[in-house]
Amino acid sequence: MSLRAPRENDRLSHRAPRENAWTRWARRRRSAVTSGLRAPRAGHLSARRPARAFVAGPALLAALATGAAALTFANLPPRDSAPAASPLPAAGPGLTAPNPTPPLPATVQNPPNVPYDGTFTFVRVRFNTTGRGFARGFGGGRGPGWAHDYPSADENFIRILDEISLIDVNMTGTNVIDADDPELLRYPLAYVSEPGEWTPTQAEVDNLSDYLLKGGFLILDDFRSDFEWSRVEEIFAQIVPGHEFRVLDIEEPIFDSFFEIESLDLPPPTFQQFWPVFLGMHENNDPDGRLMIIANFNNDIGDYWEYSDRGYVPIELSNEAYKFGVNYVIYAMNR
Repeated sequence: MSLRAPRENDRLSHRAPRENAWTRWARRRRSAVTSGLRAPRAGHLSARRPARAFVAGPALLAALATGAAALTFANLPPRDSAPAASPLPAAGPGLTAPNPTPPLPATVQNPPNVPYDGTFTFVRVRFNTTGRGFARGFGGGRGPGWAHDYPSADENFIRILDEISLIDVNMTGTNVIDADDPELLRYPLAYVSEPGEWTPTQAEVDNLSDYLLKGGFLILDDFRSDFEWSRVEEIFAQIVPGHEFRVLDIEEPIFDSFFEIESLDLPPPTFQQFWPVFLGMHENNDPDGRLMIIANFNNDIGDYWEYSDRGYVPIELSNEAYKFGVNYVIYAMNR
């Protein structure tokens, strides 16, 4: 069977859960590339030419380009305003010393949000959940799906974004905002974890519809399987009727908005029986129009962010995951 690139009108369909457009394409692609799959070259970062308002800090980017520094949370210089870290307890028998990653809040139902001040604040969406997805994930995946990898992934990511771009990032914290809260419309980008667990209320549908059609941008992450994809299609058919997802290729502007991403073959950190694919939903179904949603389907970029300072994932792969996230933000702020 010959390998072909996805056609523009390729889309996912829950009508044939065992075989659909992306599964046929991904199955052929996987068989063709798996034997030759390699990790991205260490230190290989390509800066977006400074034609837009946001450019990388020259000192950091020069170090990254020469391999003298890696795009990881652990290797960034300390911030002067950061509070002093508490002493680490000694490792017990059979255990390693804990990593100085900010601890989970006492309850994810009461996150310590920061007030709106006009700077870029990373927002995670809290939604009504069924609990039918992969509810118990790796490490920070325990708990409701919307909270997987929270808060470490969010905090690690904003520090990378702050160091490598000139965006005025709110470094005092990140926010969790309910899907039905009009406050969401203050923020240009929002992150959704485990959308396959989502059972939206009418208030959530109405608010997310306003958010997307008024210029908001959503990142869907940490979901997999035909069952979860069918749920996501059904959800967004309610939120933005008449719009469809399509498979994205490397020529999509979002993959060249800051870093020139060279390959979409980012292997998932977990559940590697699923082959990842990037899908998007454009305003008015116009492939040349504004991308409203990007879906990291069969992948979990948030896991790479969360564990980039713990040694659980290769630096080269967490670098790539950060590049995707940075590109998403730059695209959302410029469209």
